[in-house]
Amino acid sequence: MKFTLGWLREHLDTEASLAEIVERLPMIGLEVEAVEDRAGGLAAFVVGLVTEARPHPNADRLRLCRVDVGGETHEVVCGAPNARAGMKGVFAGEGAWIPGIGARLARTTIRGVESAGMLCSERELGISDDHDSIVELPASAEPGGPAAEAMGLGDPVIEIALTPNRADCAAVRGIARDLAAAGLGALRPLDASPVAGRFDSPLRWRRDFEPSAADACPLVVGRYFRDVRNGPSPKWLQDRLTAVGLRPISALVDVTNFVTLDLARPLHVFDADKIAGDPVMRLARDGERLAALDGKTYALDREMTVIADDRGVLAIGGIMGGEPSGCSAATTNVFLEVALFDPVRTAATGRKLGIASDARYRFERGVDPTSAQWGAEIAARLIAGICGGEASEPVIAGETPAWERRIALRPSRIASLGGAEVSRDEAEATLNRLGFATAGNGDDDGDVSASVPPWRPDVDGEADLVEEVLRIRGFDRIPAVPLPRTEPIPQPALDAAQRRAGRVRRALAARGLVEAVTFSFLSGERARLFGDGGDGAGTTRLSNPISADLDAMRPSLLPNLVDAAGRNDARGIGDAALFEVGPQFADATPEGQSLAAAGVRAGATGPRHWDA
Repeated sequence: MKFTLGWLREHLDTEASLAEIVERLPMIGLEVEAVEDRAGGLAAFVVGLVTEARPHPNADRLRLCRVDVGGETHEVVCGAPNARAGMKGVFAGEGAWIPGIGARLARTTIRGVESAGMLCSERELGISDDHDSIVELPASAEPGGPAAEAMGLGDPVIEIALTPNRADCAAVRGIARDLAAAGLGALRPLDASPVAGRFDSPLRWRRDFEPSAADACPLVVGRYFRDVRNGPSPKWLQDRLTAVGLRPISALVDVTNFVTLDLARPLHVFDADKIAGDPVMRLARDGERLAALDGKTYALDREMTVIADDRGVLAIGGIMGGEPSGCSAATTNVFLEVALFDPVRTAATGRKLGIASDARYRFERGVDPTSAQWGAEIAARLIAGICGGEASEPVIAGETPAWERRIALRPSRIASLGGAEVSRDEAEATLNRLGFATAGNGDDDGDVSASVPPWRPDVDGEADLVEEVLRIRGFDRIPAVPLPRTEPIPQPALDAAQRRAGRVRRALAARGLVEAVTFSFLSGERARLFGDGGDGAGTTRLSNPISADLDAMRPSLLPNLVDAAGRNDARGIGDAALFEVGPQFADATPEGQSLAAAGVRAGATGPRHWDA
């Protein structure tokens, strides 16, 4: 999960520095993998105002640009088609290191005219592959000022590693909530107030599931938008997506990607004019296929949730939309989908199709079940504010699944499970800051009853509440407690048979053999050659083999070792000396399994040498 410091501060009201935040994150269970200061490598680049751009006297496609960098003027030869008087670009002076080409800039002569510096493209800055034109900076950029700041690259990027249970922190807001609970600021309120609808939606959601599959999509909310303008998204939105490695596409698509990262609420937008009839949530039918937005076509089956219309499949539910119904620059009418999808079915579909999308990542971990309603309102506000147009009244199919539950926490269990003494008041205050509404009986040692918030589907027992209290308190504040000594003194961990196996390994290794570890399986044909007299009657067969040539348990260690020696010989290692200590199987009973040692030698015992 990547986010910028400025993005985090949109949700977290804090005066904490970058260093303080990065230091605190691991202590509350959010491991920091990297911190990227994108402005650090661009310190030599400044804002340049092109005051004059005239044709090069000896080249038709080149221009001579006079560049003001804050009171100092340089003349630069530039071949970019967008170089013109009045624009502001990124200027690199003599001696600057250009990361995109891996060279230091020197004063040079181009077609008989000296160039003292250059106006840079994004590829030369090392931030993208775009080399068609030079970077154009906003009119508000100050000549001579840091170019990284003017390009929106002055915001450090933080990357954290998430454990699978922390679906809530697959959102910038979830990370801000944890930091606020840990005392690094206050969580800003989220504006999810309803957006007034101006008309009834011409499209209605339908759900068409058998009762046994009703949980595939228990709830879907939609809104219709008409007369929108789907141009480029605003610079602030493009900067945030670019900072975390996403390519801005269009305003409508960028809004859905932003809400997914910002609030862990995946969305999808359809070009409403490309939908035939009312859209329906259902399971796919055998033989259906979808040309998806990643440019690939996928074959679907009856276990996969899809969004379809009268003509066929429009999207794979919870994973990816389809190309035929996607939004483009010509889109003027949009239908928004905000749904809940079954985590298990979504994960299975993604694995089967080999699709790893941001939406799948969040749905398979579990999204906030109340987010379908508030997510539709937040998306509607962004779409209306960026793309204009009018929004319809919401259309809803299904119901919000039950999610409310209360868990009792005994303060004494914090010490017995977590090893740290925490007072009841501190535990209750911590849980409240995380969104767990608590209630107790007023006693210092009484139980705390906590209502689990909808964004925490992973919390289902008292041990989880103990973890939350200690995590926010800080892993660094959990004392190291020695384990109590037991009487009498424990016996050695290895029994006689285990010690004997170790001695055998050392003895064989001392004789120049290399230990191998092979499968306990082999083919039935190989088993008949070793250990059962050749008639196959004593072969221990597997009812569910991992492959056709591994369908029997080995009656001896030798066949697999011989095969290993053969594979080594085929790769040029002719002098093999291998041994293995492991189980072999005379029959399918526990008594038929025995621990054995075996070895094979092939070729010579050493390299050819006059002294050996």
